[in-house]
Amino acid sequence: MTGSFAAGGRLRQRLDTLRRRFDEVDISALLVTHPANVFYLSNFRGSAGMVLVTRDRATLVVDARYATAAAALLDGEAGGEAFDLALVESSYEQTVVALVERLGSSPSLSHLGIESAHMTVAQHEWLVHAFEGSSVTVRPTSGLVEEGRSVKDADELSTLRDGGRRISSVMAAALQGLRPGRSEREVAADIDRAIVQAGFERPAFETIVAAGSNTALPHARPGSRILESGQLVLLDFGGSLDGYCVDLTRVASLGPPGDDAVAWHAAVQEAHAAALAVVRPGVAAVEVDGAARHAIAERGLAHAFTHGTGHGLGIEVHEAPRIGKRQDRDPTDAAAEAPLRAGMVFTVEPGVYLPGRGGIRLEDDLVVTQTGYELLTRVPLDLHVL
Repeated sequence: MTGSFAAGGRLRQRLDTLRRRFDEVDISALLVTHPANVFYLSNFRGSAGMVLVTRDRATLVVDARYATAAAALLDGEAGGEAFDLALVESSYEQTVVALVERLGSSPSLSHLGIESAHMTVAQHEWLVHAFEGSSVTVRPTSGLVEEGRSVKDADELSTLRDGGRRISSVMAAALQGLRPGRSEREVAADIDRAIVQAGFERPAFETIVAAGSNTALPHARPGSRILESGQLVLLDFGGSLDGYCVDLTRVASLGPPGDDAVAWHAAVQEAHAAALAVVRPGVAAVEVDGAARHAIAERGLAHAFTHGTGHGLGIEVHEAPRIGKRQDRDPTDAAAEAPLRAGMVFTVEPGVYLPGRGGIRLEDDLVVTQTGYELLTRVPLDLHVL
């Protein structure tokens, strides 16, 4: 467990916000099993751990590997909240059942919510069977903690601003350092080292370095391809700072770019600006995507924009909100129609991809403010010509 954590007061606010949602889904407690959500509520980061949140207590459940660290954590940063510590003796599930049975002697803990997106069918069935004959019922829930995570508090925004500054510096240096004759994999390795040297714990995801026609692959993996004069090179990377992720993409040309590359870049840069122009509280996420998509369509490249315009950033590199089209299977797509709120952090990253020829993506991170947005990443958007 490392990093600068949310203070006890922040944790209390997060837990209270979660508890206020219990009645909406008719639960009296929630078993939190998703590692990102466990960290958000307790500051605990480990390979295993759970948090049981009732209406008046929160219990961090860990195994013996984390006993000392978790106890110190609860005595420190999380100590302001009514947190208990439960150590696993046989299995996590059995420990939780025993804990619920001990706490649930009254009707106040009759409906136990679980995070249905983060629990296996086997675990769910085991819990249901374990509570058979008791007054406790297990109820699937979805997105209760994630809803709170979608709007960042002051601690989170401070970390993300710092991360944005750091990753921007890494990108500026990486663009300047591009040279023909090196492989994609070598450039990616240099970037990964620079990310750590800039103060990040680790890259937020596998660094993308794509040269030539590989730039037409939205999630290209760096390989043995050698950078050559006249090629486009796409760099997409991020870092995890104190548990929070930032993400940035730019494109360079090794020598004067061709007419196609210039046209593609102009289209994507216009789409990037169009998306930013509509960002403000109350605007639906789908409107941001629509603005970018319209700008690219005006350039005759609608077919080449094959992904959403952005994604939320925070503890995970992909989280709420989703900045994309309405799902075809769901014309009332709640995620797409959800209004933006001040404090939401997400990427704007339109792109065009022409298979076998090349592609362009331009990505920045922003936070929604009361009147518009604030960019967290600042690297010139122009096609960087070396």
